[in-house]
Amino acid sequence: MTGSTAVIYDETALLALGAGNRLASQFVSNRQHGPTRHVYVPALSLAAADGLRKGLADHVGALPAAEIVELDFAGASAVGALVRDGVELRLGQAIYLSRPTLDYPDGRPVLTTMPELYADMPLVRTIRLPERN
Repeated sequence: MTGSTAVIYDETALLALGAGNRLASQFVSNRQHGPTRHVYVPALSLAAADGLRKGLADHVGALPAAEIVELDFAGASAVGALVRDGVELRLGQAIYLSRPTLDYPDGRPVLTTMPELYADMPLVRTIRLPERN
């Protein structure tokens, strides 16, 4: 997707969004400025965040800019391999989606309040989201 910008919300970014974090909200509102801006929400990240903040899935699911990414066979297989290697399930799909693809040769950055969770993951770029603002 040459010329497009994208970001992946992990569980921590979704919790920040639900708590009213301005920067997390800004990424979502920027999506409405054009079809080449994408906000991806891994289904596993959304489930984990909703488990910690009831109603968050309903809120995020109602946002037109949020593209909820289901877990298909290839994703399930890749996430399973990550879990076998010790990665937490709540992070697995975000890591999988962040890796380079034909559409995103440089990968897609993960928006997170805890970039240290991804420190040992090759090819995963993060954007630090302040927990409060």
